[in-house]
Amino acid sequence: MTAFISHTTVDCTNAYDLSEWWKPVLGYVDIDGDPNLPGHEECMIRDPETGHQVLFIEVPDAKTAKNRLHFDLRPRAATRDEELETLLAHGATVVDDLRGKYGPDSGWVVLADPEGNEFCILRSLAELDRS
Repeated sequence: MTAFISHTTVDCTNAYDLSEWWKPVLGYVDIDGDPNLPGHEECMIRDPETGHQVLFIEVPDAKTAKNRLHFDLRPRAATRDEELETLLAHGATVVDDLRGKYGPDSGWVVLADPEGNEFCILRSLAELDRS
């Protein structure tokens, strides 16, 4: 048996606000012909390069524990630490700083979006090539 992932779904309390927060973080855009609007209970965004989609869907339950599934993000152009500063300025919060965990120039930082969903910022591919 095989299947493919259609999209990634993120439960939230405000689908529009969270989709708008994530769009610049990921470089994603609204689905052609289906713009996200305030008050929409489901908001989908997509990567214009790969087509990957993320659906933000409103649920009545608040987040109560650590995510069992999360995004590991790798900067497209900046370094990990430059991207970290951008994410913090955008409203992300640090959950755990694991830079240097496995020696110099290693590790990642665990962050949370405005609704508390955890995600990690890793070193860029250029940084990996230098190590």
